[in-house]
Amino acid sequence: MERLLDDLGRMYHERNSALEALEAAHLDTLMRLAVAAELRDDDTGAHIVRLGYLAGALARHQGVDEQGAQMLRLAAPMHDIGKLGVPDDVLKKPGALTPEERRLMQTHPRMGADILGNSAIPVFALAAEVALHHHERWDGTGYPHGLAGEAIPLSGRIVAVVDYFDALTMDRCYRPAFADDRALAMLAEQSGQAFDPGVVAAFLAHAPELMALRDWVNQTQPGFVQLSALGENRAPARPALAGTDLLRERLEM
Repeated sequence: MERLLDDLGRMYHERNSALEALEAAHLDTLMRLAVAAELRDDDTGAHIVRLGYLAGALARHQGVDEQGAQMLRLAAPMHDIGKLGVPDDVLKKPGALTPEERRLMQTHPRMGADILGNSAIPVFALAAEVALHHHERWDGTGYPHGLAGEAIPLSGRIVAVVDYFDALTMDRCYRPAFADDRALAMLAEQSGQAFDPGVVAAFLAHAPELMALRDWVNQTQPGFVQLSALGENRAPARPALAGTDLLRERLEM
């Protein structure tokens, strides 16, 4: 009987180890796909790493528990994985999109959710939720479902805010980066329209901390392997900052 119990215990341990290895391999594959999608639109791929750390930190300020914040840190970088299905001539077009090009661009949330699938693994289910909903708008004019207010999952509302701010402070093919203080003002202007006012207020209230975290990511350049590692988002303190239709279109893509 004792030997049988030992054998069952060993089998249980081996099964759990195999499942953990499979989940890690799945996460690694999807993160690599996310990097591939990002490199088509950002030469460094650093945006998605910053996005993960910022989303996790902002989630804490929205009352999300540590496990949930860590999970969002892993899920957020996969938000634009559906852009793998968008043609380069649309994704990298420096001018305004035609109606057909806009329609193609707006397919990427659904494609991302399809790539991530209906997984029973929580982090992948969350990543699919983020991919599907990060272009919904608080006022109901977003896509793909035109959800409004709190009908949009909190994960999507958080990622939408950090994605917008980080994109504003990056050089893009159609305009140079905005200064941090200007980007914060532009974010505030979209509160209650594109974005959840509560999430925007939390971002603005904790902007010095969040921008210090962003700067830490830029300086240390952690890859997606480090992004996946356990541990809290931490960065040195930073002092508070002083206080076109084409731009809006491309930021909403």
